[in-house]
Amino acid sequence: MAEATPQPSNTVLVGKKNVMNYVLAVLTLINQGVKEIVVKARGRAISKAVDTVEIVRNRFLPGKIQIKDIRIGSQTVTNPNGRQTRVSTIEIVLQQTE
Repeated sequence: MAEATPQPSNTVLVGKKNVMNYVLAVLTLINQGVKEIVVKARGRAISKAVDTVEIVRNRFLPGKIQIKDIRIGSQTVTNPNGRQTRVSTIEIVLQQTE
């Protein structure tokens, strides 16, 4: 199994939790003064990452956050039975507008 690489402090990894947990994580980073935030997800969590970004942009901080970049790709992952599978990934880079 590969070593987990430490994520930068401006990264929110989206997984199995409720969407509002990730919204709160993004808002916390913004309140700490972080100018650029990366929301990352893979597989089934991609839709949660998109929901998180849209909720922050439209409901909590309309006009104050913009999407700087969206990167999509795929990773090869070994599942518990030892088979190699490909999983889609997304990285959404948010930037505060002045």
